[in-house]
Amino acid sequence: MSNYLSQSWLINRRHALKAMGSFISLPMLECMIPLHAAEKTVKTPKRSAFIYIANGVHSLNYQITKPGKDYEFSRSLKPLEKHRNNITPISGMHHPGSIGHHHNCIDVFLTGAKIGSSHRNTISVDQKMAELTAQHTRYPSMEVAINQGSLAWTADGIQLPPMRHCDQIFRAHFEEPKGGKAAQRRALRQKGSVLDANLAEVRKLNQKIGKADKGRMEQYLTSVREAEIRARRADAWLDTPLPKISDDDRKKTNRNIRIANAGDYFRTVYDLMVLAFQTDVTRVATFSMGGEGNASPIPEIGVTETRHQLSHHGGDETFMEKLTLYDTFAFEQFSYFLSRLQETKDLNGKPLLGSTMALFGSGMSYGHSHGNANLPLVLAGGSDLGLKHGSHVDCNQGHFAGYNLEKPKDHYRLCSRPANKDAHMSNVLLLMAQKMGVETDKFGDSNKVLEL
Repeated sequence: MSNYLSQSWLINRRHALKAMGSFISLPMLECMIPLHAAEKTVKTPKRSAFIYIANGVHSLNYQITKPGKDYEFSRSLKPLEKHRNNITPISGMHHPGSIGHHHNCIDVFLTGAKIGSSHRNTISVDQKMAELTAQHTRYPSMEVAINQGSLAWTADGIQLPPMRHCDQIFRAHFEEPKGGKAAQRRALRQKGSVLDANLAEVRKLNQKIGKADKGRMEQYLTSVREAEIRARRADAWLDTPLPKISDDDRKKTNRNIRIANAGDYFRTVYDLMVLAFQTDVTRVATFSMGGEGNASPIPEIGVTETRHQLSHHGGDETFMEKLTLYDTFAFEQFSYFLSRLQETKDLNGKPLLGSTMALFGSGMSYGHSHGNANLPLVLAGGSDLGLKHGSHVDCNQGHFAGYNLEKPKDHYRLCSRPANKDAHMSNVLLLMAQKMGVETDKFGDSNKVLEL
């Protein structure tokens, strides 16, 4: 503690990383700010969370049919009814770049990019936010995913690796490293040395390979550079005290939970996200509940099939009912997350939900035909950031004849072909980025900011 008070851990703002003969400046860190100077500029943090559910939803039981404030909650969305004043269901949006591609749905969910064999992904909105918030937090962002890559992509189109196990997530964010800080610092610096050595070897190899391999090598080098920056950044934070965690929070979140126990697992992940926001360990978090091809069954509610199987129901009533149960279960867990944010106090004594935006959704709407229009999206929280909730924002209105859930094929067609071609999901991402303080008038394929 004496080191913290004396600030012997301060590093120079001009500190830079050396890689491939160039210098990369570190972002502004708290460990670069004099203690009392930081105290004068403390503001209530702005935060964002993104949650992904694979393969869309059973849209007939999900769709809200009335726009505006007087809408009625659908069967799947009923668990969110108690949060009516803090949520906005959004209908009619699509990601143009993901149309017709199965795996691309999750990849472009937070990027709005057009990717394929000749196109690399672009930065995800969470990482765009992290570029701004990282100067204040120990970790730029938190990535959690059950069984596939994270939702997070760097500016160079590299997917960030996620964590999966709750006890691993807790140890990584809230516990002192094993062997003490000195051992951790040696390990981080050894990692940096290994990366430097690899870069030297790669430079030699790069002169001998063909054009196609050079592209792959460039991606590899970007990953190496990202790893080096994160290692050096972690080194810079080692002497900054970790946040104090209550015994109740420690017991609740530092657990090895089997993912097969889905409810317990989902709620613990949400508890970890709340804890990370509450302690200001990070201000940006993503959670993928599985990709389009491997989202897990939920035996505890009688769903033994994968979400992929259920989404390709072909009109089978048993599968459609189970998909609805799965959808409802997922929204129950999201409702739990919002309740935890509401009951947890922020630095200003207000509910954490007011300063935290949370987007829940999928990059697919109707799984049976891989329909990528009329995406299921719910935006919650962030009232202190200027978001106004309580209405169903329906971008389909004025562009179609109306919902006809009694004729499934008509509705499935709406979920496969956008009624409003200008309703890009990136408009939602742009809104969130701006509310976080990112100075930009465009994100991904946005064509205007969503009005909320």
